[in-house]
Amino acid sequence: MPHPHPPPTIAIVAAHGQGLFEFGCAAGLFAPIRPELDVPWYTTQLCAAEPGALRMLGSTQVQLPHGLEALDHADTIIVPGWRDPGERPPQPLLDALLRAHRRGARIASICSGAFVLAWAGLLDGRSATTHWRLTETLARDFPAITVREDVLYVDTGSIITSAGSATGMDMMLHLVRKDYGAHVANLVAERLVLAPWRDAERSQRVVRSIPNGEPTRLARLMEWMRRNLREDHSLRSLSGQAALSQRTLQRQFLEATGLSPIDWLIRERVAFARELLETTDRPLHWVAEQAGFGSQESFRRHFRGQTELSPTTYREQHRGSTNAYALTGC
Repeated sequence: MPHPHPPPTIAIVAAHGQGLFEFGCAAGLFAPIRPELDVPWYTTQLCAAEPGALRMLGSTQVQLPHGLEALDHADTIIVPGWRDPGERPPQPLLDALLRAHRRGARIASICSGAFVLAWAGLLDGRSATTHWRLTETLARDFPAITVREDVLYVDTGSIITSAGSATGMDMMLHLVRKDYGAHVANLVAERLVLAPWRDAERSQRVVRSIPNGEPTRLARLMEWMRRNLREDHSLRSLSGQAALSQRTLQRQFLEATGLSPIDWLIRERVAFARELLETTDRPLHWVAEQAGFGSQESFRRHFRGQTELSPTTYREQHRGSTNAYALTGC
């Protein structure tokens, strides 16, 4: 797909008491120049929501190069947490977020950062999520929000909220995918050694009671499935490949991914088809075959079920526009 020109500006906002992990994830994903991608990558600005050096968790002090003025020009703003859900954030921060939202900026939160957006009123009348330990508090204190209790992230267009700390990476890769397409997002995930795509609807609290030794076996099966998407797979053939009973394979896949083996396979096929649609001009029947769909009808049905677009429309939007942000509703 065409890439944004000029590159979008990302503002990452931190405050006193900020968690280093969430802030570091956002900076680590967006701040590197990434010349290996051969695209005009984001311009990233690290912003302090309060004056002076910030006292972060772990008694660490951080001096950031920008203040809230940077939010007036950012295309996307990331709020990677908040120190106390019951504490109203500083009014200058809330005002800056409201100004940014009014001019059309995209605003995203990680974990407790949803409370900053809630205090600003940006989540009123919207669906949103946060860490599962905080969803009840968010729903109680801000009844105008429809709180999703058990998803990885919620994208309502110009406002995106994500769950617990690590799910912020899923949400931010989702932003990259919207801006640059699946191919670039997959390359970034590969460099960060992350899963390239996890469904937003996946449960925050997937049980992981897999017996010792089995995670490696399951991981090997998943990698084999990715390398052999074109093959005709069934639960029986997959259980044979993994040397597990069908019942055990079903249970362990559900525990590890929240999906059945076949549902996981379909999502991988759709993800691969998205990349092919973005990076090639080959006909749809070729894309369907390469991604492992038995027919174009099956391809179209599953593709639309996950993207809400037909393959043809998806290709037109991701290869035929000069403004990536026009495609996101931001």
